[in-house]
Amino acid sequence: MARTGRVLVGAAVAAAGGLVLRDAALHLGATQVERSVALPGDGLLPDAHVQATRGITIPVEPAAVWPWLVQIGWQRGGFYSYDALENLVGLDIRSADEVVPAWQHLALGDHVHLAPEVALEVVVLEPAQALVIAATTPPGENGPAPYDCTWAFVLRSGPDVGTTRLVTRERYVSRGPGGRALIEAVSAVSTLMSERMLRGIRDRAAGQARDA
Repeated sequence: MARTGRVLVGAAVAAAGGLVLRDAALHLGATQVERSVALPGDGLLPDAHVQATRGITIPVEPAAVWPWLVQIGWQRGGFYSYDALENLVGLDIRSADEVVPAWQHLALGDHVHLAPEVALEVVVLEPAQALVIAATTPPGENGPAPYDCTWAFVLRSGPDVGTTRLVTRERYVSRGPGGRALIEAVSAVSTLMSERMLRGIRDRAAGQARDA
C-alpha cells in the first residue's frame, strides 16, 4: 500500500476510534434503553446537538436518593464529584456528606448555581422521580451563553427489589459561533465529573441507609 494510502487508512481508523470513545464517554453506565427513551426535560431542547445519558444502580429506594439530588448546587450540597478539581478554578465547593434539611426546599423556577455567575433554572420537579435544571433561551431572543442546555436527574426502580436506577441526561444546543466547540469541551469535562458524581450519590445514599 502506498504511503498516502496508509496515512489515509490510519487517519480513518483513528477517527473511528475517537468516535467510539466519545460515544462511550457520553453514555457511561447507561443501558441501550435508557439511552434511547425520552426523559423529562427532553422537549425543552428537541433538536439537541449533543446528548449525554449516564446511569448507575443504587441499592436503596428512589425516595432515599431524592434528598441528595434536591440539595445539589454551589453553596448547597455541592456536586459529590471531584471537589479539589472544581476548587482549582476557585469555585469553593464542598460536597455534603449528609442530607441537610435547609437545602431540601426546592421549587419550580428556583435557580441552582453551578458557580457564582452560572445558574440553571428548575424546570421539572417531581419528588422521588425527576429533577431537571436548564438554561434555555426563548425563540427569537439572544441568550447570554453560546449554547442552551438541560440537565436531568431521573429516578426509576432498579433491576432488583429495593434498588434505584439514577439516570442523568445532558442536552446541548449551540446558539452562536464557537458554541459547538465549547459544547464538546464541556461534555468532555462532564464525563469525568459526572462519573464521579454518580458514584458519589450512590455511596452517600447507600451509606446513609446502612447507618440507619
